Amino acid sequence: MKLLVYGAGVCGSLFAVRMHEAGHDVSLLARGGRLTALRRHGVRLAEEDGPAVRRVPVPVIEHPDGEYDLITVFVRTHQVDGVLESLAGVRGDVLFLLNWAAGPEPLGAVIGHERVLLGFPVTGGTMDGDVIRYRKGSFLTRRVAMPIGEPDGRTTPRLERIVEALRGAGVNAGAEPRMDAWLRTHAAFEVPLGQAVHAAGGPVALADDPDAVRGMLHLMRQNLAAMDTPPVPRAFAALRALPQGLLVAVLRRFLKSPTAVHSGLNDPSPATAAELERLTEQLRGRQPQTS
Repeated sequence: MKLLVYGAGVCGSLFAVRMHEAGHDVSLLARGGRLTALRRHGVRLAEEDGPAVRRVPVPVIEHPDGEYDLITVFVRTHQVDGVLESLAGVRGDVLFLLNWAAGPEPLGAVIGHERVLLGFPVTGGTMDGDVIRYRKGSFLTRRVAMPIGEPDGRTTPRLERIVEALRGAGVNAGAEPRMDAWLRTHAAFEVPLGQAVHAAGGPVALADDPDAVRGMLHLMRQNLAAMDTPPVPRAFAALRALPQGLLVAVLRRFLKSPTAVHSGLNDPSPATAAELERLTEQLRGRQPQTS
């Protein structure tokens, strides 16, 4: 497979390494200082706080060009508009693996509706300089599939080919027929979580403030109640059904876990705030209008 990985942050870089090492023809697109670092050292990886750093010489480019079997996009929500403009004249199906609650229509309006696939990455980690510190896989995380799907929910030959290629490279991918609802459900949870973590100064600090966790849970429930479809996965319905005290305890435990600490939740950058703001706008734009 000739593959363009657009976005060289944590998720894009980890995905590019996996596909490159599986023998696919991978180009990793990066800009600025990240491009310079990748050309000099390749993708540098380390396991969480481990001292060993591994270098993987994935080919890197600055601009997309030509034709690809698949283009995977790993950028923040507020960066998508620029990506769409740069991909309008590049041939190939485009799998958007990112936070997105606006539905497939704005994406297809620029690059062509027939090219769009939706998904979400399940890998995670943090940037330490130009080193990616990734979470070691656990039994639970290895069982969580990276969801991808057609905007209309069909199981198409191209979706089956992509899932097969990713699984062949060791990526636990799975077809999700309700991908748009999945992404909106995730945003309904992610926006209050990200905003509360940012206000508290980190996931552990938030966990130590039960009142703030209760406020965050209240906003999550409001977002889920405003959706015009049931949450996907169904387990998110528990955020509305289970007792508040139990959920607050579970959320506080999660916030102190390695999964939360070694994740983008610990990223206080302006880009994180900009992404949350854009996701908030998208959620509001999809809420049913009342007269």
